[in-house]
Amino acid sequence: MAEPASKRVLVTSPLFGKAEGNALEVLNATGADITVVDTVRPLTEEEISERIAGVHAVVAGSEPHTPRVLDRATDLKLLARVGVGYDSIDVAAARARGVEVTHTPDGPWPGVTELTIGLMIDLLRGVGQSDRALRAGKWSRPIGRRLAEATIGVIGVGRIGKGVVRHLTGGFPGARILANDLVPDEAFGAEHGIAWTDKETIYREADLITLHVPLTRLTRGLITAEALAMMKPEACLLNTARGGMVDEVALAAALREGRLAGAALDVFEREPYAGPLTEIDNCVLIPHVGGNTVDCRQRMEMGAVEEVRRLLAGEPLAFPVPDEA
Repeated sequence: MAEPASKRVLVTSPLFGKAEGNALEVLNATGADITVVDTVRPLTEEEISERIAGVHAVVAGSEPHTPRVLDRATDLKLLARVGVGYDSIDVAAARARGVEVTHTPDGPWPGVTELTIGLMIDLLRGVGQSDRALRAGKWSRPIGRRLAEATIGVIGVGRIGKGVVRHLTGGFPGARILANDLVPDEAFGAEHGIAWTDKETIYREADLITLHVPLTRLTRGLITAEALAMMKPEACLLNTARGGMVDEVALAAALREGRLAGAALDVFEREPYAGPLTEIDNCVLIPHVGGNTVDCRQRMEMGAVEEVRRLLAGEPLAFPVPDEA
């Protein structure tokens, strides 16, 4: 009798295996037929549709898993996201087709929190602008502001938001922290001197506004032209969470017209990004690298492949996305 065909696993997460670690070894040890797509960007809907037929599990990046894609995936049982966000997956459509969706919520947050603090300092001190000016032959010496003397508005106080707050209170005493969350952690707020408030107060009063919420129907389009108009001309906006929450065209206009002092974005509505913000000097743009540190990549990749191993071994999955997804 012929041996049954091995299960097929498709790895689509960009940069998979580029950091140290043995995630690929764990996959190979399952005995599955492994295909790794070597990419530095998310696959398009068309590209993932062409590859997913006959696949039992996907170690997924942020490529779109739409109903159209899922209709091609008749053998699929698991989408294991390398990362915390799952907005690129139609979770309801997946579950309706018997496909489990997992993520790695404990993986990227240390890298994202540190990057957020670095971007805050960059914006307040004009580091990137000074670098570009110097390379262009201009000896410009801007007078900046200190993070310890700023008012920081944190929208979303989950794992990453709390990490940002801990860095601020531990390393920059004197910083005033305003925060907003659907379910405020009052004990954490009291421990770290947070002032819980509404988003509109943050828009009006904060020198730095940083976003740390998931992309949902409530947060999509969160930062509108109207929200930007509430912000102080000397304020700066940061988004290291998810694209789709900031009106990028309105942000470009506010920066260009001097209605906002600066912005820093690690995530965009469409990636790779190639929009009007690339033409604005007081805007820091980086290519979705918040969790791209060696240790964070290791945790995210191992977390995802362990879910694949559990699936193939018939074990319960550890980190399914929340039911409210």
